[in-house]
Amino acid sequence: MVNFSVNGAKVSVPIEDDTPLLWVIRDVLGMTGTKFGCGIGQCGACTVHLDGEPIRSCLTQVSDVADREVTTIEGVGATKAGKAVQQAWLNLEVVQCGYCQSGQIMTAAALIAATPEPSDTDIDQGMSGNICRCGTYVRIREAVKEAAKAAAGK
Repeated sequence: MVNFSVNGAKVSVPIEDDTPLLWVIRDVLGMTGTKFGCGIGQCGACTVHLDGEPIRSCLTQVSDVADREVTTIEGVGATKAGKAVQQAWLNLEVVQCGYCQSGQIMTAAALIAATPEPSDTDIDQGMSGNICRCGTYVRIREAVKEAAKAAAGK
């Protein structure tokens, strides 16, 4: 049994300790917003927050999150940065196919929370581990800038 919190709710999961967090989130808890992409932590589609830090849930064993807080795309809008990022994504119509976007949004929200006024270099470096097959990187950068301003109340 592994106990942790997801989006503020405590959960107890009767599962093997080495099960990837991604499968627990999707298959056990039924939250399908977090996506499986590559399975080796290279694409970023499975990004969630662990105690506020972005992690790759495909590489994280569920036992590693015991007694900690996980935030998924379903819950990130409850944070100031997450809400601002989600709104900027809509305002600038960032999404094309959409598959990578939950990971992009999670990474962007963590970036803005850690770096309230990110430069282009900060954005490029902070978002570099997230792959968008559709190439929406220009819109992503602009949305991160807009979200940072909104989160800061500007």
